[in-house]
Amino acid sequence: MNKGKGFLNEFKKFIMRGNVIDMAVGVIVGGAFTSIVTSLNQDILTPILGIFGGTDFSSLKVKLGSGEAAPVLAYGNFITAVINFLITAFVIFCLIKVINTVSEKFSHKEEPAAPTTRKCPYCKSEIAVDATRCPHCTSQLDAE
Repeated sequence: MNKGKGFLNEFKKFIMRGNVIDMAVGVIVGGAFTSIVTSLNQDILTPILGIFGGTDFSSLKVKLGSGEAAPVLAYGNFITAVINFLITAFVIFCLIKVINTVSEKFSHKEEPAAPTTRKCPYCKSEIAVDATRCPHCTSQLDAE
C-alpha cells in the first residue's frame, strides 16, 4: 500500500510540473489552431489553386487485378494529402516567421552595464575603474 501511495504522489508531482501543464495547453491550442489552418487551406487556398489546374487528385486510382473484389490503389488521395500538408506547413511557417519578427521588434534588449572594475596592470588585482593608485600593490596607475 505504501508503494502505491508513493507512486501516486510521484505521479501527482509529475503532472503538476509546469512543463506538463504547458504541454497540455499547447496541445489544446494546437488542436484549435489546426482547424483554423485546415479551413484556410480547404476554403481559401485550395479553391485559388484550383483556378490554376486543381489540387484534388482523389479520382486517380489503379485497380490491382481484375474483378469487383480487386484491390484499388487510390494514390490520388495520397497526392492530395501531400499537397495539403505542404500548403499547411508553408502557412504555419509564414505565421511563425511573422510572429518571430514581431516579437523581436517588441522585445527590449538590455545593454550591458559599463564595467565598474578593471585589473591592475602590475599585480592583476581587481580595482575600481576610476582608481589612480592600486590599493593592493600601491602602483601609480595611468588614467585610462
